Amino acid sequence: MSLIKLEQVTKHYINGGDCVTALHEMTLSVNEGTFLGVMGPSGSGKSTLLSVLGALTNPSSGTVTIDGIDVYGLSQEKQADFRREYLGFIFQSHNLISYLNALENVMLPLAVTKLSTAEKRQRASSMLERVGLPDRMLHLPQQLSGGEQERVAIARALVNNPPLLLADEPTGSLDSATSQQVMNLLAELHQGGQTIVMVTHNRENLEWVDRTVSLRDGFIEKDTSDASGTLAQAM
Repeated sequence: MSLIKLEQVTKHYINGGDCVTALHEMTLSVNEGTFLGVMGPSGSGKSTLLSVLGALTNPSSGTVTIDGIDVYGLSQEKQADFRREYLGFIFQSHNLISYLNALENVMLPLAVTKLSTAEKRQRASSMLERVGLPDRMLHLPQQLSGGEQERVAIARALVNNPPLLLADEPTGSLDSATSQQVMNLLAELHQGGQTIVMVTHNRENLEWVDRTVSLRDGFIEKDTSDASGTLAQAM
């Protein structure tokens, strides 16, 4: 069953007096439970694709459907609700709040829910245990290693039980050993049924995914789900 469907998605940016096309009539379908790796050189459209999937950047044309919802047919208020309920974001820079401890950082997405404070703490605590940080909950970000900060960010992304996890270079700032720990964790989540779309420049990370899409100049150059190795683009 397809969780994600992009139909003829194009995204233009105006850069000074120039019009730059980041995505060219992209058509893509991703089944529920897939661990999708997105590769490509700088400027290939990877970050734009992730931003479009995350309801953060309106496409210039085309449709984006997630779990049957026309994402850009929603009002801005409904898009905010959609992001909170359907998406978990993992960023390379972690984006942790420096003056909040790990538990408080993970609780942040629950702030607008109707859960009691005790329920929020319990859910965040359980998620930190799930990512292997039961003894680091009261530590501030600067007291954690890079890998521990990334795991806190993963716990925060998962605390709302989102159907879709979007990861932007999750190991980009980590050493090889720590990167492997983070990728092992993502693989465990995938094995548990989590749908993940991960942008990465590191080809070693692709050994954990079950499908890879390679972008170049805003086009899908290669898709390992297609027998020929190349996904036909509608023109």
